[in-house]
Amino acid sequence: MKRIIDLALVLSTAWLTLPVLALTAISVLLVLGRPVLFRQERSGKGGRPFRMVKFRTMTNARDDHGELLPDAQRTPAFGWFLRRSRLDEFPEILNILKGEMTLIGPRPLLPQTIARLSMRGVLRSSVSPGLTGWAQVSGNSKLSEYDKLDLDLWYIRNRTWLLDVRILFATVAVMIFGERPNGARLVQARHSSDH
Repeated sequence: MKRIIDLALVLSTAWLTLPVLALTAISVLLVLGRPVLFRQERSGKGGRPFRMVKFRTMTNARDDHGELLPDAQRTPAFGWFLRRSRLDEFPEILNILKGEMTLIGPRPLLPQTIARLSMRGVLRSSVSPGLTGWAQVSGNSKLSEYDKLDLDLWYIRNRTWLLDVRILFATVAVMIFGERPNGARLVQARHSSDH
């Protein structure tokens, strides 16, 4: 059922998302150059690897020895804007269409990160990774890895279609107003993980 809803939402909003994708792609090409897209192996449902696709947000700037500069120095204001607005995530719609991701779920992590999380990583991989999720609307980059893990596991144990709708609307708010840690959700998730 969730797969059908994913496809219905993605296809019914294509008239809105395709122009945004095209405009963002052109902007990335003009500001950051080629390649426009960034691909990286991530861990999917059941630990199956897949290639996640995003808009690039960093340049290829290097030091005098030819080594890439630190990420922060390679991320111009435009790259930060793409990340803050979540526009860099839009190409993941392709992963959703291929069935590798879903609209709502824990964000896809690197395979080595999932392995490091041991049994909690296995549990986190019991559902398809999402374009946005409970951790992303509860603080995301302002949270620790383990806080996000607690939030993701709480979502997996408590997911409903109503919660997914709530996350969709909250994602729009994050895109407009930015990320803010939600203390009440963190306490709830931590308490749940202790039982």
